[in-house]
Amino acid sequence: MAIYMPLLMMGALALGTYWLVRNTPIFGAPEVAKEASHEVDYFMRKFTVKTFDEGGQLKSEIYGIEARHFPDTDVLEIDQARIRSISVEGRVTNATANRAYSNGDGSEVQLVGNAVVIREASKDADGKETPRMEFRGEFLHAFLNEDRVRSHKPVLLIRGTDQFVGDTFGYDNLDRVADLKGRVRGILVPRSAASAAGLPTLTVPADPNPAAKPAGGDPAVR
Repeated sequence: MAIYMPLLMMGALALGTYWLVRNTPIFGAPEVAKEASHEVDYFMRKFTVKTFDEGGQLKSEIYGIEARHFPDTDVLEIDQARIRSISVEGRVTNATANRAYSNGDGSEVQLVGNAVVIREASKDADGKETPRMEFRGEFLHAFLNEDRVRSHKPVLLIRGTDQFVGDTFGYDNLDRVADLKGRVRGILVPRSAASAAGLPTLTVPADPNPAAKPAGGDPAVR
């Protein structure tokens, strides 16, 4: 017994160590966070996305044939987009385009191809009426929460019955100022003649720099 006792103790110790290893939980090394790449992480087809404020009131509604989301920029790329935005004061703005690029909360939208932004007529707190505003061009950058629209490409502005065109364009509704530059032309129609037939109309001038990218570069990776 004295001779074999050390061997028995070593065997028991080995078995105990084996049991301890088998039953000890193994915690894997923490995974390294993957850097977001400019690849689509999800898409939607024939969809409608609505956003609401803290009180449950509708702020914006976006519809499209197909949309692709890029996680690295949190940009939603939308085909055949239709957008409706309602300000805190209740002013309604509608926008359409062949393609749109919207940020995460829908407050900023870049419209590309047959872009149209329409701001319906409204009245301020003093009862002063603002006529219907319409903007047309191949590129429009709309800041919906700030009531601003701008473009580095030619735009047609229709304000009531008046029309203006320019090579570049900016509009701030808070200041009620439209800034057109380049080859600017306009048609002012008296209210008495607004219903007359055959009134002249303006068209969007040719883009003097058609190869130029939207302001800020490719909107999908902005």
